[in-house]
Amino acid sequence: MTNEELKTRITELVPSAAFEEGGEWINVNVDPGEWPGFARQLRSDAGLQFDYLFCLTCVDWKTHLAMVYHLSSTLFRHNLVVKAKLDNHTPQIETVSHIWKTAELHEREVYEMFGVNFLNHPDLRLLILPEGWEGKNPMRKDFEDPVNMIKL
Repeated sequence: MTNEELKTRITELVPSAAFEEGGEWINVNVDPGEWPGFARQLRSDAGLQFDYLFCLTCVDWKTHLAMVYHLSSTLFRHNLVVKAKLDNHTPQIETVSHIWKTAELHEREVYEMFGVNFLNHPDLRLLILPEGWEGKNPMRKDFEDPVNMIKL
């Protein structure tokens, strides 16, 4: 499937999807509310079969947070980057850990570093940071560390 055919198929699944131009891989922006259904379709659709989530991260743009998912089909060898814009004050999105098992630990990392709440996650707790760091979110641009005087 070419990138143009892939874009057409994605538009059929999520008519409100917006594509970013430039780059080797297709970058698509979706509404966080549409993400759970879209994720299931990406995984199960016979013509897509995005069976490998190899990167999941968050980007703090100061005005909002953006979840970024990198997907690949090991069968068809096509790649896709899915982005969802989240509210800066109450960032939340549905978990995809039941669709791609690799998401479970990635989502825990984003939870502790950026404060994104992954709804219905099976084990949303700190992964790397020690106790006492809950809710501090050190990767957010508004994070201030009075001990080390880090201010971005």
